[in-house]
Amino acid sequence: MRLIDSHCHFDAAAFDADRAQAHARALAAGVAAQVVPAVDAAGWPKLKAVCAEFAGAYPAYGLHPMFLASHRQAHLHELRDWIARERPVAVGECGLDHFVQGLDHDAQLHYFDAQLHLAREFDLPVIVHARRAVDAVIAAIRGIGGLRGVVHSFSGSAEQAAQLHKLGFLLGIGGPVTYERANRLRGLVAAMPLDQLLLETDAPDQPGVDQRGERNEPAHLAKVLEVVAELRGMPLADVAAATTANAELLFGLSGWSRRTAGVTRAARSTRPV
Repeated sequence: MRLIDSHCHFDAAAFDADRAQAHARALAAGVAAQVVPAVDAAGWPKLKAVCAEFAGAYPAYGLHPMFLASHRQAHLHELRDWIARERPVAVGECGLDHFVQGLDHDAQLHYFDAQLHLAREFDLPVIVHARRAVDAVIAAIRGIGGLRGVVHSFSGSAEQAAQLHKLGFLLGIGGPVTYERANRLRGLVAAMPLDQLLLETDAPDQPGVDQRGERNEPAHLAKVLEVVAELRGMPLADVAAATTANAELLFGLSGWSRRTAGVTRAARSTRPV
């Protein structure tokens, strides 16, 4: 089985000591690829380097709402340049967080709207963070229109999931679904359309029940697959194939290497000798 971790912060400092080993463990567990979303402008160069070093790691660039204090208006202009030059698989991680105290809602919405416009301009999917803010996220997406993407670590209602489906958005499901007490989430996962489902870890955060209190890593995606398949009453291989196809289609992974190779060749051809 071939799996794609649709949301993994593999560039995080938590992996600095053993990133190569964690990557090897992921491959051994069947995780052939991972989408690596950014959180702030300062981290974009490291994220780029990590994705260049490790096969199957695909970059996304954006400004995360929880890092609002680090963001500046100029970063939005820089983000546009990064997207145009680097041609990532998505814009993000971006979105709204109404759970963390002290994060200005208007400022969050300003950065989120700007990134949604960039995603539409460059015809890229959006990786969305929506914590206690799913309705506000839906309103922002609907207000701009012409978008597609994923709301990662989805924790909303079946009605909100249906609205997002109509808007072209998938739902990322990770470690929280492995906890038996997550009744609403587990019920949603059992009933949601399979073409709306992505698997994720959000590593190094949100470990599953078997790693409670430990660092999460992409190899643990296999447990998420196991629980999702059990909840849906489906063979592991069928859920793996469907979610992998969903990720490849959303993020255009099959063509990304060819696109970036073309950009590299073009850049080399214009260098002075």
